[in-house]
Amino acid sequence: MFNGAYTALITPFLNGETGGEIDEKAIVKIVNWQIEQGINGLVPMGTTGETPTVSHKEHAKVIEICIKAANGRVPVIAGAGSNSTSEAVEMVKFAQSAGANGVLCVAPYYNKPNQAGLFAHFSAIASATDLPVILYNIPGRSIVDISIDTMAKLRAAHKNITGVKDATADMSRVSMQRLTLGEDFNQLSADDMSAVGFNAHGGHGCISVVSNVAPKLFADLQTASLNGNFKEALRIQDLLAPLMEALFIEPNPAGAKYALEKLGFCNSFARLPMVELNDKTKIIIDEAMKRAGLI
Repeated sequence: MFNGAYTALITPFLNGETGGEIDEKAIVKIVNWQIEQGINGLVPMGTTGETPTVSHKEHAKVIEICIKAANGRVPVIAGAGSNSTSEAVEMVKFAQSAGANGVLCVAPYYNKPNQAGLFAHFSAIASATDLPVILYNIPGRSIVDISIDTMAKLRAAHKNITGVKDATADMSRVSMQRLTLGEDFNQLSADDMSAVGFNAHGGHGCISVVSNVAPKLFADLQTASLNGNFKEALRIQDLLAPLMEALFIEPNPAGAKYALEKLGFCNSFARLPMVELNDKTKIIIDEAMKRAGLI
């Protein structure tokens, strides 16, 4: 089971003047820093990694670099989702061959499958790998919601469908999923702001955006909440909450990339249609980072 604080890694690029190629050295630098800061695991090539604008070759390269840099020190859950089932299957097969510890597979977006289609999609993925498959339920982006009933059917049909990354921010959902799917169904939040409440309802951790910028603080928050020390968890939450909000004033991951540039890890360049933050947002992020003691 994957527990604690996992970072949904950004993908650093070289600046636009050089075409925005992947910055391999920056990936290694960020991975090492994340692990040194106490993060529990890494998730390359999710939404925060700008998967819509990387090629398949680049997608594979980022996963390879991350796995090699992590060198077994923490688990790596590779982003391997697509709205094309055959494409997702190929990504999952590659992730397994590259040495990933699990795969994160998003609900198909844009083509809006029904529950039968979702079951067939994730069944094909699970049948193609021995790795743990984490369903990524994010109705706000994919427009479809993997129902708890469908999750239960998938869990019964495939032992390697082991959990969900839940982006609904619905605390009642966590309890109902736990009651229906069992304590050992791996529930990971996808929402930093509600991650403490998510764990209080029986969650096991969070795949986080803010931990790109504050890995130690977020790892400590997760440890405290999972150990039932909610006083300490809320103390850290109060330090991080303004930053959690500030990073999403403009579309993710522009905020996280700007903050990492401030910390000296990479430049803030993102591929179109992501654009540079406006100056007002930068000031808000600066103030939030100061409050958290990051700068």
